Amino acid sequence: MNEFRVEGRGRVNADKPVKFTFDGEIYKGFEGDTVASALLANGVHLMGRSFKYHRPRGVVTAGSEEPNALIGTTRGKGRFEPNTRATIQEIYEGLGTESQNKWPTLQFDLGAINDRLYMLFSAGFYYKTFMWPRSFWDSVYEPLIRKAAGLGKAPTEVDPDHYASRYLHCDVLIVGAGPSGIAAALTAGRAGSKVVLVDENTEMGGTLLSEPAVSIEGQSAWDWLAAATNELDQLPNVRLMTRTTAMGYYHQNMIGMVQKLTDHMADIPDGAPRERMWRVRAHEVVLAQGAIERPMVFDGNDCPGVMMAGAAQTFLNRFGVLVGRRPVVLTSHDSAWYSAFDMADAGAEVVAIVDTRTEVAPSLVQQAMKRGIETLVGHTATGTKGRLRVKGLRVNPIKEGRVSYSRMLSCDAVLVCGGWTPSLHLFSHTKGSLDWDADAKAYLPGNKTEDVHIAGAGRGLWGIAAALEDGAKAGVEAVQALGQTADTVTYQVTDDRTGTGITQKELPSDRSAGKAKAFVDFQNDVTAKDIRLAVREGMKSIEHVKRYTTNGMATDQGKLSNMNGLTIASDALGKEAPQVGLTTFRPPYTPTTFGAFAGYHKGKHFEVTRKTPIDSWAEENGAAFEPVALWRRAWYFPQDGEDMHKAVSRECKATRESVGMFDASTLGKIEVSGPDAVEFMNRMYTNPWTKLGVGRCRYGLLLGEDGFIRDDGVIGRIRDDLFHVTTTTGGAASVLNMMEDYLQTEWPDLKVWLTSTTEEWATIALNGPNARKLLQPFVEGADISADAMPHMALVECTVAGFPARLFRVSFTGELGFEINVPARHGRDLWEKLHEAGQEYDICTYGTETMHVLRAEKGFIIVGQDTDGTVTPQDAGIGWAIGKMKPDFVGKRSLDRPDIAAPGRKQLVGLLTDDPKTVLVEGAQIVANPKQPKPMKMIGHVTSSYWSETLGRSIAMAVVEGGFDRMDETLHIPTEEGGTVPAKVTGTVFYDPAGDRLKVE
Repeated sequence: MNEFRVEGRGRVNADKPVKFTFDGEIYKGFEGDTVASALLANGVHLMGRSFKYHRPRGVVTAGSEEPNALIGTTRGKGRFEPNTRATIQEIYEGLGTESQNKWPTLQFDLGAINDRLYMLFSAGFYYKTFMWPRSFWDSVYEPLIRKAAGLGKAPTEVDPDHYASRYLHCDVLIVGAGPSGIAAALTAGRAGSKVVLVDENTEMGGTLLSEPAVSIEGQSAWDWLAAATNELDQLPNVRLMTRTTAMGYYHQNMIGMVQKLTDHMADIPDGAPRERMWRVRAHEVVLAQGAIERPMVFDGNDCPGVMMAGAAQTFLNRFGVLVGRRPVVLTSHDSAWYSAFDMADAGAEVVAIVDTRTEVAPSLVQQAMKRGIETLVGHTATGTKGRLRVKGLRVNPIKEGRVSYSRMLSCDAVLVCGGWTPSLHLFSHTKGSLDWDADAKAYLPGNKTEDVHIAGAGRGLWGIAAALEDGAKAGVEAVQALGQTADTVTYQVTDDRTGTGITQKELPSDRSAGKAKAFVDFQNDVTAKDIRLAVREGMKSIEHVKRYTTNGMATDQGKLSNMNGLTIASDALGKEAPQVGLTTFRPPYTPTTFGAFAGYHKGKHFEVTRKTPIDSWAEENGAAFEPVALWRRAWYFPQDGEDMHKAVSRECKATRESVGMFDASTLGKIEVSGPDAVEFMNRMYTNPWTKLGVGRCRYGLLLGEDGFIRDDGVIGRIRDDLFHVTTTTGGAASVLNMMEDYLQTEWPDLKVWLTSTTEEWATIALNGPNARKLLQPFVEGADISADAMPHMALVECTVAGFPARLFRVSFTGELGFEINVPARHGRDLWEKLHEAGQEYDICTYGTETMHVLRAEKGFIIVGQDTDGTVTPQDAGIGWAIGKMKPDFVGKRSLDRPDIAAPGRKQLVGLLTDDPKTVLVEGAQIVANPKQPKPMKMIGHVTSSYWSETLGRSIAMAVVEGGFDRMDETLHIPTEEGGTVPAKVTGTVFYDPAGDRLKVE
């Protein structure tokens, strides 16, 4: 057990052993271990298989950038997760883990046959193969590709976990709790700023956790870290958050963060969420994310046991684990020499330090000699020995620019470092510019688009002293940007390990480059020769190279591979890196669960169900419901076992004969106010609004820039500078967003304010010849007689003692009123009207009856009778366009030739030859049912109902050249194979003269 543990090293709790399983075998670790550190402590390096070639793979890093050690984790029933990074997952008693992408076992994987056939799977092979025979695609190629796709197994059970979300505001958000981040937090926290310090790891400290020998202010790094974090924890204005990943940087300093809450627990408290999504709005942001160690590209660099030198140092000093007894260090940077020294001081027999540079600092060579470590300066690596675990490294001296004789160094680990890449992913999310540093061969932060400060290794600084100083400076700048003051702090650091290095393309070799397996992207099996092949085949931009080879498209988003890929592509093109470009970094920074994004939106909470103030009454009175957008609406009110057909027929008949009452509260409502409100309305809607008087209403039609119908509704003028705008139920949010977009970006000079009032008002519609008789006794402060309040008028008054906006409008063709009262009074008013309406045999009706009644009158429903390609002229409502208006949204598009071209689909009515046949909505329409298949479809049915009033079926449809087809018989194919003949008519089926609106 734990044969590679080093007593006295690390920060794990050796007094608390923990058992877990990997591929069914029980292993032991300690509290504080990750799966990776615990397996390495047990001598296990083989942890997975690569995607394409199924090559054996071991752990490469010690952090979230890990590309190889991806495992499946089981935390109980339904709690299986694929592609968990073994370097991040903490162990606990009973944790089950398994390797991925292998069959039948990890050690013997039949999929590794692909490795033998690697010449067939070069870059872009999927663009060149599976082309012949064509018939094989559906039956052979696609099923095989789908089966091979992916690394882990998708969960098959319902996720029982809960996910939470919260909002947070702060003065300064600091991402990364290494020396820079902690120094910034101390500076800002002491100044009194509201500070949030986050880190993705289980404890704060960053590189300090791997450098215990460094001294800060006369204390060891770990003692200073403990004192600093304790001080921050005691400050009431500072919040510390571990296990929290800042996964996206959005506009106006909004940072998305995911906090892991229970993945490290054996026993999860009841009701505790697994993860919490934080949406943080910060005045100032400090990015102190450090740098990512860069691999070296050489033949066999993916063998298990080949890992980053910095990772080996972390496993040793943080977890107390030697990754090998006889390691070889391969590097082009000073930092790996220090890793070698730490390994040697912990008892490892470091075979050699192989440095590709021709010169290194003499002090480093002297320290190596003192420890008995052979140094091979000016050497290259040309291969490895071993398959399931590295056994040797083949090295060659470089003499006069040529690779000389080879030598095999026997070893059990190869620790590499090809330099460091500043971690700028979050900064890139802001669209800030990146500047190429020719000396460091790396991109550094340039111009900023947000209130952000970058500190430490994230902007190319090296060493703990430099990181502390830069972090403190960033803290001062952030505090000063808030208008506050902060003391400048300096830190005395001794035994700091500063250094320099170079970065390279793939290492020179004496072997054939065409046969070398020198990997750039470990997870996706992209090699250096793949990058060069992509360039030879015409890929000039790094974005094209990325997609052609899949380099940087794995779950690590190219954290290890992007810069090496860019360096090789630049060399192949003979250009400098900036001329080739840089791939785009997108959120999330690391893989993030769907549960974290969904948060509380799961099960019944997956989608918000909005209910009107009258919904409870409808439920108590037996209504059937249907979803409309996000609302639950009463569909119909069955009585005595009625089905929907009978209930709707009764509701239609009762409304036409006496009075019906309908809950219209879901209609979108927006207040447009301000001195320029009328000008804004003129620009947004097709209709003219200047001459609309106060107390009058008008049908409003809204188009998109393309000239197609987007929304409609009745709009009333409450005052000269105030309009009450109604929208469709489903269009409320999009209309408001559209209005805001134009107001903020196109017409910022207009003095207009937009307010969503949908849920402020409960709206009750009364329709039918007795509507006025029922309503009149309840109205105070207004005369609603026919003369005083004609159709399309509105008044502000009280109804049943409640303040109201009363509209005389109708969506049924009958005498109608819409009563808007404050939402809290909606049910009370409904009940009062319902009780008084018994005298007139009042009928409550739902959305289905509303649809029938409006269809009988030919009124359209946007989104049902329109499909995003219908213009006002197509819908037969060209009258709603202000002919004298100079401009409105969509006006120019209405003048396009194709908008007026013959043969456009136009809205018409349909009457079936058999009046009892009700067409199916969405059914296609043909002109000639005897034409050969596939038949030419000339339109489709948009609305279709049984009309109890007319004693027959009615329908509306969009048909090519519909207005020119009046009285023509068209045919609607049925599922049974026949067709239904129907005559083309106008869309108004009932009371075309509008006499029903004129009831006294």
